[in-house]
Amino acid sequence: MKAALVLSWLALAAPFAAAAEFGEKLRPGATVAFLGLGFIDSSTEGAYNGVRPDEMQRRVMLEDQVRARFADEGFDLVPLDPVAEDLANTLNPADCAGCDVRFGVRLDADYVLVGEVQKVSNLILSMNLVLRDTASGQMIRGKSVDIRSNTDESWQRGMNYILKTHYFNP
Repeated sequence: MKAALVLSWLALAAPFAAAAEFGEKLRPGATVAFLGLGFIDSSTEGAYNGVRPDEMQRRVMLEDQVRARFADEGFDLVPLDPVAEDLANTLNPADCAGCDVRFGVRLDADYVLVGEVQKVSNLILSMNLVLRDTASGQMIRGKSVDIRSNTDESWQRGMNYILKTHYFNP
């Protein structure tokens, strides 16, 4: 009897837990200022050899993946031209003392989206993606994952996991 009661409670609680994980519902058709993904190489490989072109290409590939997914979900990605110069002079929009929200406000966007990929080693990388409401500056969505392997496929799989499990219902 107790087991049936617990199973019934879990079945009823599951949809509420899923809704709580996503937090506030995203506004359909909202405008998004996607400022791109920063790349941090804290590996010894990066310290000795510098920037690898294949990793920079993967960063661009992920940015295209994020843009495509947000567009497919009905969001309007705003052009970054009005803040392009300031953005180019910003080392990492995901870690700039709130400049991401200020850029979003200047672009008249509903949301601002930033992320990072951090290379710990050639085997271990971490990526995150954060969406903030520009009116309040509050984080609406934020997710971080660790991936294993430094390949196109592993990077895409990591970002797809973030988008699928925390931003958009599967």
